[in-house]
Amino acid sequence: MCADSKKERSYIALGAMQIAAGGSAGFVEVSLMHPLDLIKTRFQIQRGPDDPQRYRSMAHCVKTMYHTEGAFSFYKGILPPILAETPKRATKFFCFEQYKQLFMKATGSDSPNPTVLTLAGLGSGLTEAVVVNPFEVVKVKLQSERGRFTEQRSAFQIGKEIYKAEGFGMQGLNKGLTGTLGRNGVWNMVYFSFYHNVKSMLPPLEDPTHDLMRRFAIGFTGGTIASVVNIPFDVAKSRIQGPQPVPGEIKYKGCFQSMALVYKEEGYLALYKGIVPKVMRLGPGGAIMLVVFDYVYEKLQTVF
Repeated sequence: MCADSKKERSYIALGAMQIAAGGSAGFVEVSLMHPLDLIKTRFQIQRGPDDPQRYRSMAHCVKTMYHTEGAFSFYKGILPPILAETPKRATKFFCFEQYKQLFMKATGSDSPNPTVLTLAGLGSGLTEAVVVNPFEVVKVKLQSERGRFTEQRSAFQIGKEIYKAEGFGMQGLNKGLTGTLGRNGVWNMVYFSFYHNVKSMLPPLEDPTHDLMRRFAIGFTGGTIASVVNIPFDVAKSRIQGPQPVPGEIKYKGCFQSMALVYKEEGYLALYKGIVPKVMRLGPGGAIMLVVFDYVYEKLQTVF
């Protein structure tokens, strides 16, 4: 980075750069990886072997959706994350940087140590969850519908319908907030801590292409590990926000209650439903986000 990029900047200027870089990272990631998120949700909301619409494998899911719902069905529910990803990722990266500074001051540290990075990641994830949960409720509702894409109602119609019927509370647009807090908090905690700790141990490479591969590999590994660790929370969130087994009867209520119920009725492995598409999405997706954020943030500091 050039010397000019290291000049002192105001808190507002740095914050604006973090928000812009985070929003760019989110937009790129969701545009590329949304179909895998949809497939992951479909696996997570299906239940035991008696589910008449059960997908046998990821390939079976792709083939069935393509033939019965059309090619565009893989982008069902993309509008909520597109609308949410800019503020969501902006919140994620901005809050991570702010929490990092806060915990450094609290611990009297001159540089971010592993504890600071872990706490900052957890804080950013919890904050992000509060911002994004209403969009998640609408997204899961859209993704769980099995009609053709052209027949589906819009995200705005679904959101309005949920708000009119249940309001903004824990049965409405904030349904499943506990699951989203667990999912995002754990994922960001592992993801940021791993990426920044490992990146500091592996020095930058002179060749730009090799350095890009270094960052991508670290981000990919961090996203994969975080996805494996947090998926039980993700399954609980999808069960709470998705269609209930008996219409009108709420079976999946809170995060840990849902996890315990899934474990009791379907076994331990059910808590890892959707892990293949999730890892396929958030492994490379995690790498894409951090690489885009790093490069856009550095570029903004160079230009401004």
